[in-house]
Formats: sequence, C-alpha cells, structure tokens
Amino acid sequence: MTTGESAGAQGELVVMGRVIAPFGIKGWLKIRPFTEKPDGLLGHLKWWLGRDDGEWRAVTLQEATVNGEVVVAKLEGIDTPEAAAKWRHWDVAVTRSELPPHEAGEYYWVDLIGLEVTNLQGELLGRVDHLMDNGAQSVLVVAGDKERLIPFVDHYVQEVDVVGGKIRVDWGLDY
Repeated sequence: MTTGESAGAQGELVVMGRVIAPFGIKGWLKIRPFTEKPDGLLGHLKWWLGRDDGEWRAVTLQEATVNGEVVVAKLEGIDTPEAAAKWRHWDVAVTRSELPPHEAGEYYWVDLIGLEVTNLQGELLGRVDHLMDNGAQSVLVVAGDKERLIPFVDHYVQEVDVVGGKIRVDWGLDY
C-alpha cells in the first residue's frame, strides 16, 4: 500500500464506492460500488481510500471481482481480516482524469449523490443517498422522511442541476 502520495497532487478524486466490510480470511474488502454497473471499479489499478476527515491513501489493486451487487477486492498490503477491518466505511475513489468524458444529459452516479431532490410542487423529498440499477433503468434512492425509489428516466426526472446541487422530479410526497 502506498501512503506517501498526496491525493490533491493526483487531481480531483471521484468517489466510486465505499468499503462496507472485510471479506474472507486473506484481507479482502467488500465494497459497495456507486457505479452504474458493479464492475465499474475493476478497470482501475490505482485506487484512493479516504474518509470524512480528508485523509486519502493511494492503494494498488491486486485482484477484484463482482460478487452479486458488491465488489470484493484484494489490495496490496492488506493481508488479514483485522487489517481489512480498519478500512471499513472508507470511501473508494479514482482520479477524475481516469474517467472517460460523459455525453450531455449523462451523469456519473457519484455526481448525483448528495443532491437535493424536490418535486414539481417544490416539496423537498430528500437527498440522493445512492443509485442502483434494477435491470430496466437506474433508480435514485432518495433518503428523506422516508426512503423513495425514483426511476432515473426523463418521465420522472425533469431537471438535473449538478452545479446547483438539485434534481427536480415529477414525484408526489405520498408515492
């Protein structure tokens, strides 16, 4: 594991998942991906692990696979379940420069997480907690007074303003 590198020097980081638990007896990590498809992290050999206090550490991916809707990964220098447990709740990121540009009207899921969601009546539904794919379309998981699952399709999503931090949807409070 590399710890001497500065994340800031590596460019803007894009959080693409979160470590949720150790996996197995050889120091593997179970990661909830924030990508459209669970294998979105597998093409990146250098990851950054970070936490809320702003500490980021560069790590090298040795091996990874998709296991259902999670990724299980072996990182260099993490060889025991105890060592893996220390990374629980750390974010997994890559540099934005490693990601291909997206087309107009397309978004990286990570850019939608945390955006405020309001309906056409101006009522606050909550904030995007994460997204998931149900096979037919992407779905916004909105955390507020209750959890709402809103299909991320033009019929319901009227406006996305990433810079302004808002999504406007055609969705009732009682749905």
